[in-house]
Parts: sequence; structure tokens; C-alpha cells
Amino acid sequence: MEWEAILKGVPAFFQYLGLGFGLLVAYFIIYLAVTHHDEMRLIRGGNSAAALSLAGAIVGFMLPLAIVIAHHATLLRVAFWGIVALIVQVIAYYIARAMMPGMSKAIEDGKISVGAFSGLVSLAIGILNAACQIE
Repeated sequence: MEWEAILKGVPAFFQYLGLGFGLLVAYFIIYLAVTHHDEMRLIRGGNSAAALSLAGAIVGFMLPLAIVIAHHATLLRVAFWGIVALIVQVIAYYIARAMMPGMSKAIEDGKISVGAFSGLVSLAIGILNAACQIE
């Protein structure tokens, strides 16, 4: 029966989901620690620049992770490439900061263009990172 085959995949679904969520939480904590501004406080205060920057960083991290999971990698490979994606995305933040001196202050000041720039750098690097994850 088809339902039996479908239900056989449920445990694997939860394993990959749990690993993906755990990697996202780790990235979130590390990213918030390396940035020079308090995104969560700024976002709670209605700062769209901070929201755009953080959203781009999260999507830029999750895209390579989703690609690896979609290609039915083992949990170990997902963990490995998730850590690689985490490192690459932190580097992307430093690249954006180097390209835009005063980026954190501008985001704190609510400059949407700077937040969008930061988020889009993260997203672009995430797309490149996803495309490079071949074996």
C-alpha cells in the first residue's frame, strides 16, 4: 500500500528536520554573536534594516542546507555541509561589513538600503555556497 511507503519516511523526515533546525539555531546564535548590533532588539523596535539583514542571512544559510537535504545526503553529510555553510555565511557577514564600513551603525540607524545590502550579500553567498556543494 502506498500509505505504508509514505509513512516509512516519517522517521527520516523528523531526523533531517531536527538536524536542520539544530543547525539553524546554532547559526542564529553564532550570527547574533558576531554582528556588532543587536538585531533582535532592533527588530522588536521596528527596525526594517535589521530585519532585512537578518532575514537574508538566515535564508542564505538555509539554502545550501536545503539543497544538501534535498539531494538525500546522509545525516553526517548534512551536518558537515551545514557547518561549512555556517562558516561561509559568517565570512559573508565580514565581507559585507568590509564592503560597507559603518554597516552596523547604519543598520542601527534604520537605513534600509544597508540592511538590504547586507541581507542580499548573505543570500548571494548562500546561493553560491549551495551550488558548490557537489560531491
